[in-house]
Amino acid sequence: MRRLVRPDAVLVQAVIAGALSFAHLHDLAEAAGQDGWKAWAYPVSVDLLLVAAWHRLRALRDAGEPSRSAWSWFAVALTASLGANVATAGLLDLGEVPAWLRILVAGWPALAFLGGTLLVHRPTPTSAPEPAPDPTPPPAAERDAIPGVQVVLAPVPPAPTVTAPPALVAHAQKLAADHRLRTGSDIDVETLRARLGVPAALAEAIATQLASQQLA
Repeated sequence: MRRLVRPDAVLVQAVIAGALSFAHLHDLAEAAGQDGWKAWAYPVSVDLLLVAAWHRLRALRDAGEPSRSAWSWFAVALTASLGANVATAGLLDLGEVPAWLRILVAGWPALAFLGGTLLVHRPTPTSAPEPAPDPTPPPAAERDAIPGVQVVLAPVPPAPTVTAPPALVAHAQKLAADHRLRTGSDIDVETLRARLGVPAALAEAIATQLASQQLA
């Protein structure tokens, strides 16, 4: 089935406006001394800078980045286009173009080249990099855990009880009795450890055993 092509009013209006603007820029460039193919290149340069600035402006706005530079070049291209339309509307004698306008037209290629280069080579904004993961490894219980399975830790066995030899206990009893006889008080753990020359844990075990014997 044949498809009917319906012209878009907005597109038609854009084509008409673009063609008129193109013609005005060509006439102004030709009046300013740019003849031949150069007069046709001027409107192409202005329109391309206008489109490039608008494209960069939308990209920066969507990314949330500053768009002042793109707005500046868009305003420059729009001023050049509107200026040509106004100048060719009968307000300017195209047979006697002033010197300042000739200078502007002659300097436009360098200005358009600078603007296009800055717009094209401006880096496209990218999203912020994701933070690096924490290099600290998780605990073994969390690392080896299986979803749905409860991890039960085995209880830690108590430290073994220190047992003093009977001969050492008997010798400690003598030292304790001698200390009580000389000082009138019971011997402390630190003195007993120093007199016996044994570790602190063993001295505490002997002192506990002596105290229990006294209570008995």
